Amino acid sequence: MPTRRPTKEEIAAAENTLVPDIIAPGLKVLFCGINPGLYTAAVGHHFARPGNRFWKALHEGGFTSRILDPSEEDELLRAGCGITNIVDRASTAAAELAPAELAAGGRALDEKVRRYAPRYLAVLGLGAYRTAFARPKAPLGRQEETVGGRPVWVLPNPSGLNASYRPADFARLFRQLHDAAEAEF
Repeated sequence: MPTRRPTKEEIAAAENTLVPDIIAPGLKVLFCGINPGLYTAAVGHHFARPGNRFWKALHEGGFTSRILDPSEEDELLRAGCGITNIVDRASTAAAELAPAELAAGGRALDEKVRRYAPRYLAVLGLGAYRTAFARPKAPLGRQEETVGGRPVWVLPNPSGLNASYRPADFARLFRQLHDAAEAEF
């Protein structure tokens, strides 16, 4: 069943709410968003806002056999993938998050990654990664540093607001991570 569209009132009421992680021990890849948007929090499914390119990039990158609807996010566990966020609380925009909040989220993420031990942590948002982990010059792709003792891959934020990357860019970048995770899993 496709994700339902929330009302304006539901979206407004979703500020600071949480969207549960999709996570299990030993995943191939734990995808990590910056924080849930209000639309996502209102419906209770990750990357749910229309125009978000996560689900399409996941499929085109080889992680899923078809484009999943956000309401099917639990299917990711069967594919060896999960979803979490640097900051748990929902906000109108990631720009509302203070650097200190991102850094605190980075420390909590480090502990979560140690506990669940995915093969890779994939952070979706270069600027948020740089801030959360005090790595101001980090590039896209595989990082030299680890988080929670696990390799990190940084990908662009799939938000429809991120006009710097085209769908083909997302497909290529997600495919690079997929191929690395498959080769080492």
